[in-house]
Amino acid sequence: MPNREVTAVVSAEQERILRNPKFQELVRTRSGFAWTLAALMLAIYLGFILLVAFARDLMAMKVGGGVTSLGIVLGLVVIVSAFALTGIYVQRANSRFDELTNDLRKEIS
Repeated sequence: MPNREVTAVVSAEQERILRNPKFQELVRTRSGFAWTLAALMLAIYLGFILLVAFARDLMAMKVGGGVTSLGIVLGLVVIVSAFALTGIYVQRANSRFDELTNDLRKEIS
């Protein structure tokens, strides 16, 4: 069973961090950015699904002189956009979010 004094210290330390304005900024910034990218990916995917469901002729249109349809190309765009949005998030996490985290660490140390 954990020592109550240690638990009280940890809780007080956690409370101090949770109330820190820099921590709140980090959480708000990171969450807002993540939700924005998630909404964008959802819109891309939903748009593709709606095109598949309601624009069959458009999606069946051949691209170039080959057998590849516009649906295949747009499907690849959906996949590539997922990788691109992930890369955008990682870039932001490695720059801005790490910067905010380091500032927070310096302040609470």
